[in-house]
Amino acid sequence: MKNTMTYKEAFEELSKIVEEIDSEKVQVDTLSEKINRANELITFCQAKLRSTEEEFKKMVEKLGK
Repeated sequence: MKNTMTYKEAFEELSKIVEEIDSEKVQVDTLSEKINRANELITFCQAKLRSTEEEFKKMVEKLGK
């Protein structure tokens, strides 16, 4: 995964993979690869969300003082 990937880019790629799997466009030979990539993207998005949540909490705490 590229270092400069944004949350939006990762989410869009993940959505595309899910759509491909749901529509049964993915061949069995590449299904495992798609699932692994989806897992990487999910992990990336979760980390971004956690990081943003922590930054938000810090800002709220700072404003409350």
